[in-house]
Amino acid sequence: MEVSEMRLRLGRRAVVRSSVLSDMAFARTTALEFLRRAYEQDRLAHAYLITGAPGSGKEVLAAELASLVNGTPAKDVFSAKAREVFIARPESKSRRIVTAQIRALEHALQMRAASGRRKVAIIPDADRLQTEAANAFLKTLEEPPKDSLLLLLSALPEALPETILSRCIAIPLASDGEAQSKKEEEKLVKLLQQASRHTTWSIQFAYRLAQEFQQLLRSIREEVKHETDSALKQDQTRYKDATDGAWLEQREEYYKALTESLYLQRRAALVEILFAWWTDVLRASNDVAQRDVPAAKQETAMLARRFSTVESLRRIRSLEELRDHLGRNIHEGLAIEVAFLTIFTV
Repeated sequence: MEVSEMRLRLGRRAVVRSSVLSDMAFARTTALEFLRRAYEQDRLAHAYLITGAPGSGKEVLAAELASLVNGTPAKDVFSAKAREVFIARPESKSRRIVTAQIRALEHALQMRAASGRRKVAIIPDADRLQTEAANAFLKTLEEPPKDSLLLLLSALPEALPETILSRCIAIPLASDGEAQSKKEEEKLVKLLQQASRHTTWSIQFAYRLAQEFQQLLRSIREEVKHETDSALKQDQTRYKDATDGAWLEQREEYYKALTESLYLQRRAALVEILFAWWTDVLRASNDVAQRDVPAAKQETAMLARRFSTVESLRRIRSLEELRDHLGRNIHEGLAIEVAFLTIFTV
């Protein structure tokens, strides 16, 4: 393979990695500091979409930001004590945010704000907006009332219409699960470091490595399911006497979808680590100093001496096929085993 093509692939991997890093979630305190600076410099946007898994602190950040621009104590933002803070959350029997709520919110935002205050509209569980309500809210997003701030909160932003997503600045929040993501990525790096020290990459070795990778994925799925099951139980306890049975069934489906979404995000992050690892091997082979996995610099350099550029590129192509297979819902275990039997055998 020509060096020019190899460099193109290296560049593409660097771009992909950079994109992944730019999409990383913020700690709540970090997000608040960014927003505080934007406010002090009069650069605060008019609409934000705060996203994150249950427990990531979406409402806490919304309360802190509302307090910053409105003056209401953060602890009172979601209470009846709040002044010029308007909330629209799922309240109907179907646990949807209906058009009437959005109309009331819009009317409140048209009122004149007290001197020095900004009117704040907060929509928790924004993914529960009825289609008609979402359409009604678009005009407010497109032409926000003077001195207003719109905050949408969601654990499942992909359920929101593109027309709303495109009109808000996204603030993805990290949760405890984000810290756990770092731990599982570190586990994978250690697994790869150990693999690099094996002198014989046999079929049995590759199969065992595939099994360990799948065990890591099973742990992730179990952890995510435990978190979403706990959130569902809280909803069932809180709303069992206030809603109809149909809504609880819908909520169960919601958490099933959320479980799968969170799992796929974390699985994709691990596949990205595999890409970063073999890209570093390729870089070491061609005397490129940049490393995506600096902690494994010694091990990737060792593999660079062991495999040629062509052999490393072949492994990266196998990873591209793995990502494609996973994206097309080919059986996960089979796709991983086939890829690992190509990548980790000689």
